[in-house]
Amino acid sequence: MVVNSDDEIEVGKPKTYAVGIPALRDSMQYALGEMGVSRAAKTLLAMNQIDGFDCPSCAWADPIPGERSHAEFCENGAKAVAWEATRDRVGREFFATHSVAELLADDDHSLEHHGRLAEPMYLAPGASHYTPISWVDALRLSADRLKELPDPNRAAFYTSGRASNEAAFVYQLLARRLGTNNLPDCSNMCHESSGAALTETIGVGKGTVSLEDITDHAELIVIIGQNPGTNHPRMLTALETAKRRGARIVSANPLPEAGLVRFKNPQSARGLLGRGTKLTDRFLAVRVNGDLAMFAGVSKALLALEEDAPGTIFDHSFIETYCDGFDEACQGWRDLEWPAIEVLSGLTREEMEGFAADVVAAKSVVVCWAMGITQHRNAVATIHEIVNFLLLRGNIGRPGAGPSPIRGHSNVQGDRTMGIWEKMPDSFLDRLRDEFGFEPPREHGYDTVNTIRAMRDGKIDVFFALGGNFVAATPDTAVSEAAMKNCKLTVHVATKLNRSHLCHGTEALLLPCLSRSERDVQATGEQFVTVEDSMAMVHESKGRLAPGSEHLRSEVAIVAGLGEALFGTDVGWSTMSSDYRVIRRHIENVVVGFEDFEQRVSKSGGFMLPRGPHDSRTFETATGKARFTRNQLDAVEVPEGHLVLQTVRSHDQFNTTVYGLDDRYRGIKGGRRVVFVNEADLAERGLHDADMVDLISVWSDGERYAKGFRAVAYPTPKGCAAAYFPEANVLVPLDSTALGSNTPTSKSIIIRIESAS
Repeated sequence: MVVNSDDEIEVGKPKTYAVGIPALRDSMQYALGEMGVSRAAKTLLAMNQIDGFDCPSCAWADPIPGERSHAEFCENGAKAVAWEATRDRVGREFFATHSVAELLADDDHSLEHHGRLAEPMYLAPGASHYTPISWVDALRLSADRLKELPDPNRAAFYTSGRASNEAAFVYQLLARRLGTNNLPDCSNMCHESSGAALTETIGVGKGTVSLEDITDHAELIVIIGQNPGTNHPRMLTALETAKRRGARIVSANPLPEAGLVRFKNPQSARGLLGRGTKLTDRFLAVRVNGDLAMFAGVSKALLALEEDAPGTIFDHSFIETYCDGFDEACQGWRDLEWPAIEVLSGLTREEMEGFAADVVAAKSVVVCWAMGITQHRNAVATIHEIVNFLLLRGNIGRPGAGPSPIRGHSNVQGDRTMGIWEKMPDSFLDRLRDEFGFEPPREHGYDTVNTIRAMRDGKIDVFFALGGNFVAATPDTAVSEAAMKNCKLTVHVATKLNRSHLCHGTEALLLPCLSRSERDVQATGEQFVTVEDSMAMVHESKGRLAPGSEHLRSEVAIVAGLGEALFGTDVGWSTMSSDYRVIRRHIENVVVGFEDFEQRVSKSGGFMLPRGPHDSRTFETATGKARFTRNQLDAVEVPEGHLVLQTVRSHDQFNTTVYGLDDRYRGIKGGRRVVFVNEADLAERGLHDADMVDLISVWSDGERYAKGFRAVAYPTPKGCAAAYFPEANVLVPLDSTALGSNTPTSKSIIIRIESAS
């Protein structure tokens, strides 16, 4: 990772509100600068509209038809679409001028702002520059290298969360037709823990809550390990609606976040000119990785109330009818000692009992979470405990209640539904076999972490990426970069240049694709694609802009073109490429819940996928019931003199894409190499606010260094720290992963902080 000088970083006071006029100003400045006036207006007014395209940023759900704003986008959504719809281009002249080595010296922010990839490019063995290549030759070369493999499992097919349902379905078909289940994806690094825990306990690996549950019904909304103001800004509008209806909000996070303090809605006079809306009623400054202990403590407090007044706290009818494991879970809470809970959570008993009082006062509770929960060693157990908490009072399967993992990528949930998973069940593979007439592989493939290990160990020859910035997004940056370079061929389908394209194999291809905002015209006419949001709604997305270059192809066309180059006409690759309705007919027959796909998705706003726990209180678990679990109470152990570091996003970025060098809400301006630390922790180390420091992570295989960070005294619990990713990803050990999901523990990194060397 390039280390850029951040000597000019300015640090001010964190904001106590989110959005308002500054967000409106910054988003418009960015959009107009990248797209110009008319292009910006045409693009932004079509985003998240019924006849427009889905935002390429987060996966927050859209309001129902008739209730959407004319400007149904947030600051980060505006920046995301402008980043891709830029007027700047990267073509043969650019690559002739700039060598790979020269581009590697760019920081990530500068690298990605060169412009849109305009034509296919090829890097020959030993070459210093990418050069143009035709689409025919690019696909033929890819097919030839795949055919040469002695084993199809020596290929890996990575997927970013922005691929459409149609592209994802064809992509998994390609990999399985080749003979491998090596389908790592970005979900492996974010909500894999959610999927594992929810599948085990309620029988479905996704949330069961709708947008209307939050806006119209929930009496208590619990937000943990999540920063909506930066990562899902449109969620703030839903929370404001709920608050004005009378809902109460509890938020728990190691960092106080402006978006959960007060929201100034830019589409209302109150938001632009007034004080806005206070959101959080109770803030719990939980220590990093203290969430398991916190929820166990709240459930223990609820159990004590129930035992003091039997039948008044728990929903015994629900528990007896729909659940198992209740008695064992209760015994587990009885056995817990409050001093241990307090130490591990970082909260007092009184704080947790206050939270429990909020729960008792609410008839319906929704719990929302994101990667602050999922990227820990005990993440799956933590989510088990969240499910326990909901089951106690019957808060699943009724309006305004349930678990709601909030996805951070626009179709990452849809990609999994379409079969992008290294261990899809046999029932899915059987239907795939019956639909296409070949036997899919049954051996489970590599997830993201195991793909890196396999590339590192020389077990992967071809790495194919459908979007994303793999080496920047993954843990242990130096290992990931070296692993990528160990491949014989790396292929990236992308809209813009990024660091992964420069950490290349012996040969490399860059295949430029259409963005979501661009028109997709194939042989049978203009096409639309579909996406699934965080709340299991499936709807259309149709681009409006002219393609940025005559050489761009859709993701579907690229994948299907490779399929035809590999296998000829065996499953109708060209037919699927020319008419996406054909793909959707295949999806109807393979993917559960997509019956009458074409007709249902054509309805305004799309349709909701079935969710047994929500729809009928049916639970497809091992016992056919929702499952209480007894979870060992623990938290990451921090040796004396060390801190536990979590990686976080700056406000001015989306995933690994950095739009600017400011973090308006946390008071940072002009740089990203900062570490947020409790002032007392700095003082104990003889350090002060604004000192330059090095971060050293400690793991069983040695130490990892991230040098040249500015210390920022910040109100985070003592013993905790935070720094931005991808800059801090170098500190995350590849082998430090969550039990049961293998997700990197990017929120539980043990570090030392020392004066900069």
